Amino acid sequence: MSLRVTAALVPALLALAVGHVGAAVPTPQQVRADYRSSDAELLDRHGEPLQSLRIDLAARRLRWVALADISPALPLAVLQAEDQRFMQHDGVDLKAMGQAAWDNLFRSRPRGASTLTMQLAAQLDPALRGGAAGRSWGQKWDQIQAARELDAAWSKAEILEAYLNLVSFRGELQGVGAAARGLFGKAPSGLDVAESAILASLLRAPGAAPKLVAKRACALARELKPGANCGAIENTTVVALSRPLSYTAPPAAQQVARQLLRGAGPATRSTLDGALQRYALDTLRRHLMALRARNVNDGAVVVLDNASGDILAWVGNAGGSEVDGVLALRQAGSTLKPFLYQLAIERGQLTAASLLDDSALDVSTDGGLYVPQNYDRQFKGYVSVRTSLASSLNVPAVRTLQMAGLDRFHERLRALGLDSLGEPADYYGYSLALGSAEVSLLELSNAYRTLANGGLWSATGLLPRAAAPRRRVLDVRASFIVGDILSDRAARSLTFGLSNELATGFWSAVKTGTSKDMRDNWCVGYTDRYTVGVWVGNFDGQSMWDVSGVTGAAPVWHDVVDYLHRQRPGKAPPAPPGVLRQALSYRPAFEPARVEWFLKGSESAVVELAGQGGRAPRISYPAPASIIAIDPDIPPASQRVLFQAQAAAGLRWRLDGADLGPAGADHAWQPVAGPHQLALVDADQQVVDTMRFEVR
Repeated sequence: MSLRVTAALVPALLALAVGHVGAAVPTPQQVRADYRSSDAELLDRHGEPLQSLRIDLAARRLRWVALADISPALPLAVLQAEDQRFMQHDGVDLKAMGQAAWDNLFRSRPRGASTLTMQLAAQLDPALRGGAAGRSWGQKWDQIQAARELDAAWSKAEILEAYLNLVSFRGELQGVGAAARGLFGKAPSGLDVAESAILASLLRAPGAAPKLVAKRACALARELKPGANCGAIENTTVVALSRPLSYTAPPAAQQVARQLLRGAGPATRSTLDGALQRYALDTLRRHLMALRARNVNDGAVVVLDNASGDILAWVGNAGGSEVDGVLALRQAGSTLKPFLYQLAIERGQLTAASLLDDSALDVSTDGGLYVPQNYDRQFKGYVSVRTSLASSLNVPAVRTLQMAGLDRFHERLRALGLDSLGEPADYYGYSLALGSAEVSLLELSNAYRTLANGGLWSATGLLPRAAAPRRRVLDVRASFIVGDILSDRAARSLTFGLSNELATGFWSAVKTGTSKDMRDNWCVGYTDRYTVGVWVGNFDGQSMWDVSGVTGAAPVWHDVVDYLHRQRPGKAPPAPPGVLRQALSYRPAFEPARVEWFLKGSESAVVELAGQGGRAPRISYPAPASIIAIDPDIPPASQRVLFQAQAAAGLRWRLDGADLGPAGADHAWQPVAGPHQLALVDADQQVVDTMRFEVR
């Protein structure tokens, strides 16, 4: 068919289109509802975008962008380049079609005359899209009719908004959201005249070379804004079309997105608070950078809402790792001690004022001798429960576990949601008091949230939901007393000093923990509204160097808690029924007189250490059946074994039948290889206590 015949057929084409009956025109609301981003998107609790995850690999489409959220420069540029009479025609520009038909009589390359509305009709109906040879006459007729129907049913603003969200700009980029973010790294609202001209110039030839795109964009920009800088436009074009595409901001909640985003579709609203999530991530990164010289490279943060159990922040790592530190299992360290003391207080075995012996202790187990040590390798003598817990002393914790019962404590931890304790109690042994078991940051933080809620446990969640059912796990009175101890900066000063990162300007209860060989460092605590858990260490299991409870995780915890309460300080919880305060003093004065909390009925005005006469004489060290190893790296003459006994005044030591002297004081003995029998004997040489041990 000749070009002249083609021009002559234009009136007939229009007449046929008038009589065509096409498919029903969708409404703008239907088009927006059917639109699917190529990325599954995670929203925070306020509906703000937080994280996206690529689902559709064929094309890149971001969220639908309302016309009001697009820079006015882009619609102007697109209309100037593609459809200058858009506001006047009825979907079909007869003048442009006639002019194109006339021009095509004398051009080797055909010129199109499709309006934005006609292009949108083809985007909405796959049947109207042309193949490699272009559209057939039937497709063109249907496209014209569909455009007229769209123009009659939609407003011009709705047509323009849909067009800008559905049109392809370059490569995989579909829609203004993906194009603005991918080429210029910004939201559509931030596009300037030059960037808008570049995007509009891509519509006619999305795969054109950067130089050609820049030339078209320069001409278009000067039509919109005389005096536009073509050199700057060329530079912007070359950079935008040459660099790797960038669609999204740095990931803020990558681990949560992987859990919740299962496929393309409507955005998923989470319980996370976007501002808090970003602050927690930035804070963790900043402190890890400061700790890098101490071989601390990884960390995690979780923030829980005490009332609802909503997870407000979930930072699985600081970036650059696939490990989710919120769920990873690590040794708990001293963070389990509050639940041990809570159990003993609840059962009436201890009060916050009870004295515990912080001295050398050996515990015989099936696996050998367990010898707990304090963090500073020193013993404090007799200390109260308050001081023992707040200052995180290890030996008193092991003595408390012996009193409360290993099986009972293991059962209590499981009831608190520490499901990672899957082995029987005997597997962990008495080191469970010092956190030898592995737990996750999430389940440990929720256990502390149970303390914050007076002993009521409920599940946490990342998705909005109805209130989760609660169940009573801990006694509310004992929980209150433990919380009061964990908030007592004076009681923790024995180990941590008065000024440290655990001290906030408002009420908060907090506990640190460090695992064996400094592989894990924790800080978990709560206020009246929030529970915050922090872990730092190395995902590959390397030891940290010289990192204590208040220099590792605690600074991160402190900053996050301060941020949470920047507008309203935390408040101390009210005392529940069944507790009372009592002034007390110690005899001897192991600790200063103070006012202490007690379960009603367990109060005491004086705490007095039982005299030697009230205690049975016995050998404290070595433990029965001990095996003591001679250290080959220490000269034999410099090695000593310390024999210790309680209530031994007037008694004497006897080793293998030989008298060693009075047993009222410790006796340093130079070890000799072989089996030995040690005895306490009275003035009549009667054996009061005896035990056997071996030196190898």
